[in-house]
Amino acid sequence: MSLTGTPFLLTAIALCAVALVLPLVLWSRVRGPAPVRGAARLLMLLFAQGTAISLVFILVNNANSLYDDWADLLGTGDHVQQAVDLGSDGTGGIALERLPKVRQTFRQADGPRMRRAGGVRVTELRGRVSGVNAEVYVWLPPQYDEPAYRHRRFPVVELLPGHPGSAKAWFGSLKVHEQLLPMMRDGRVAPFILVAPRTNLLARADTGCANIPGTVNAESWLSIDVPRMVTDNFRAVAAPDGWATAGYSAGAHCATKLAVAHPDRYRAAVSMSGYNDPKGERSSLAGRNPDLRRRNNPYLMLRADRVPPRIALYFSGESGDGYQAGAAIQTIARPPTSVDVVLLPRSAGGHDMGLWRPQLPEVFLWLTQRFDTGTAGTGSTAGTADLADPTGTSALVDTADAASTAKTAGPAALSGAAGTGSPDGTPGSDGAGRVRGSLPPSPSSGGSTRAEPASGSASRTDAARRP
Repeated sequence: MSLTGTPFLLTAIALCAVALVLPLVLWSRVRGPAPVRGAARLLMLLFAQGTAISLVFILVNNANSLYDDWADLLGTGDHVQQAVDLGSDGTGGIALERLPKVRQTFRQADGPRMRRAGGVRVTELRGRVSGVNAEVYVWLPPQYDEPAYRHRRFPVVELLPGHPGSAKAWFGSLKVHEQLLPMMRDGRVAPFILVAPRTNLLARADTGCANIPGTVNAESWLSIDVPRMVTDNFRAVAAPDGWATAGYSAGAHCATKLAVAHPDRYRAAVSMSGYNDPKGERSSLAGRNPDLRRRNNPYLMLRADRVPPRIALYFSGESGDGYQAGAAIQTIARPPTSVDVVLLPRSAGGHDMGLWRPQLPEVFLWLTQRFDTGTAGTGSTAGTADLADPTGTSALVDTADAASTAKTAGPAALSGAAGTGSPDGTPGSDGAGRVRGSLPPSPSSGGSTRAEPASGSASRTDAARRP
């Protein structure tokens, strides 16, 4: 019985009801010596407690898509077949253009909301470069099968969940395809192909989306194997033009790191409640030694780049949970790198789906403008990136209407830019911000924790890192 399936949920509800009724009916009817009666009553109480706790866990898991199946929950899953040293570029010297095309068979994905908005399809991919074997979920925009677009190639957004987290969370808990479908149909948002690969590759450990020889090549899985499969099987724009990453929590860290590390593979990245230092996630393998932490910290990577990458970055988060990470990167960004930072009020929610779900319309409006208008973010320390329009989708999006829509978005769909930072890369309390909704006229430093001077990482004070 599937961990996230309806039958399992209904079974848990039924058992919980039985556990409540059982003591009421049998408590005074238990016969035998006192020890026997006591043991029987104790078992009834334990049964009631166990079923109640199980039901709460199932409801929380279904709402946040933390564990996809029993293997993830029990820590028995392992999707890594090999993890050879692939070098600094993650290719292992393989001439990628000479690899044969990857032809995959897709099926309708199972799970809550996976059949909505045209349906999500899934395939089992064997990573030829990374040595990772895992599932990848794909959703196609409504224009994909229309005759007028049969020769059109579409931009792609790679969606990354937190840890623990299921790739299904983007479609189940966050309802990304349901939110975007009407916006794509009326032309407010570009028709992106949405791709959600598995990131939970090892039992009870976060890979940090890193390549760690002998352990896992998660970075090559996400930035080489998955994109190649998508372009080989769908009418997708070739990387890097038209390709972006987006993530929340640990997935936000991955999204930023992949774009900063591989501007030849991605043009933009979205980070919701993310962090820079891999150690921001306690179970991150990339945060376990100084060298790995340094090589997988996008703040340090960007600061060390002699030639700033041509990428656009978007950060959103509350003070102490994602905001400082984005503001720190914004203080060191140089053209053509562009950075937009959104400060969310604490009233917007906590580190959970309720905070991230309402942001998606604003996030995809931002992505649409990055790829369709040829403009970059307007952060105070960032320049203008000359992002081309290789998708040919400019005619689909009325950018003036998109900007108008952004201004009238919900309270959690807020856009702002951080102000100047202190010399150590920590955002100052005097930064001026572009704000809407219930935000104050300038980013508040109340309750925030200064970023680590050498890392630009955000503190997790007042925010749990696990979704």
